[in-house]
Amino acid sequence: MATFVLTCIDKPASLALRLATREAHFAYVQGHPRAIRLAGPFLDEAGDMAGSMIILEAANLEAARQFSAADPYVLAGLFESVDIRPWRATVGAIA
Repeated sequence: MATFVLTCIDKPASLALRLATREAHFAYVQGHPRAIRLAGPFLDEAGDMAGSMIILEAANLEAARQFSAADPYVLAGLFESVDIRPWRATVGAIA
């Protein structure tokens, strides 16, 4: 297994779409308890959710891309951009 960081940035003015899709997104990620190492939203200056970061264990980059593509947030068109990069923990509890 390899570790990947998914950095997902919401489209402008899309908080309503995020909130409408949030329950389905949670169900999706909670359905992968062994894959998700850490996850949570990015916040804007007002403290509103404005993106997502997921640290994911996957067999390879293609598997990480497939995980991302099936996320209800992605399917709903929430994100302006999604960046998936291999990552290695070196310091901290997740390491």
